[in-house]
Amino acid sequence: MADESVLLTRAAPWGVRLVLNRPAKLNALSGELVEALSASVDAAAADPDIRVIVIEGAGRAFSSGYDLTEEAEGEAPGPVRWRELLAADVAATLRILDCPKPVIAQVHGYALAGGLELAMACDLVVAAAGTRLGEPEIRYGSAPVTLLMPYLIGQKKTRELLLTGDLIDAVEAERIGLVNRVVAAERLAAEVDALADRLARTPPEVMGPTKAMLNRAMDVAGFRLAVEAGLDLGAIINAAGTPEQREWDAIVRRDGLKAALAWRDARYEERLADAGGSSPDRRGER
Repeated sequence: MADESVLLTRAAPWGVRLVLNRPAKLNALSGELVEALSASVDAAAADPDIRVIVIEGAGRAFSSGYDLTEEAEGEAPGPVRWRELLAADVAATLRILDCPKPVIAQVHGYALAGGLELAMACDLVVAAAGTRLGEPEIRYGSAPVTLLMPYLIGQKKTRELLLTGDLIDAVEAERIGLVNRVVAAERLAAEVDALADRLARTPPEVMGPTKAMLNRAMDVAGFRLAVEAGLDLGAIINAAGTPEQREWDAIVRRDGLKAALAWRDARYEERLADAGGSSPDRRGER
């Protein structure tokens, strides 16, 4: 199973661990990985022996977000094609939210952009101390794919994170309600295992409708309408063709993603320095 993008490990007595398995890419969400994860979640939901699903990442991170190299190397799509691409990613994220069985995100290292959206779609998020979280998409001319954050932490903190692209640590994420618990890294798996065991004691006939009730509360507040609107606007943003977007893509193709990230961050650091501020912490950026 070493070549598979999602590994499955049975976890008695409560269920299954789904492991994102692109550690060399910090589990960047390629099209293949997204498809494999959706299929794995569907299979787990249909398995009567599974009561709880845990999603985690192999290697140094939970997930660094959607595979930007994969995007930059393709032809620049127009807004209609962009919307189709984004809609597929949104559907995969909502599949986790709508899973009738409880899903726990076991997060460590980095949970960025689409990787953070994946974690937010889970019912509970347990993070290792030192984890870095955020959605830096605005810094390279993109936007959140699935607009979950305002429904979890409210408008003001969401605006701060999405409009600046800044990252936060796990302690701050717990304080604002983005994660449920922060634990020592060496205790992460054991804490998640204990939490999953507690959830598994609730019968599926009770757990499933309770989850549906909570999801409907979000829907009444306009969640899915906002996600649809986000798809329309996100397609326009991604297809805008700004000079910064073109430069980003050119650097990725010519010098690689690491160089593009350095170029992007330097733009923000220079502005902060000019204003007499300090440079942001970049450790969480892949």
